[in-house]
Amino acid sequence: MLSDFEATRKSVHTNEYLDMCNKCYATISDDLLTYERTDLYDEDEDYEEEDLDHNEYDSFSRMDNRVDNDY
Repeated sequence: MLSDFEATRKSVHTNEYLDMCNKCYATISDDLLTYERTDLYDEDEDYEEEDLDHNEYDSFSRMDNRVDNDY
């Protein structure tokens, strides 16, 4: 069962919900831009720190850096 935080993660490109737990999402997070509701993040839940983007624009920043470095 997904937490509210996990259940509201959406793809930037399709605007569809991903329906993935943080552990599964961590395997593709570098390749997929997402919107995340960081206000729903619950520190009491059992999240692994490296699985989370604490800023909803982190995935945008990673993509921008990757694109800029390609030139």
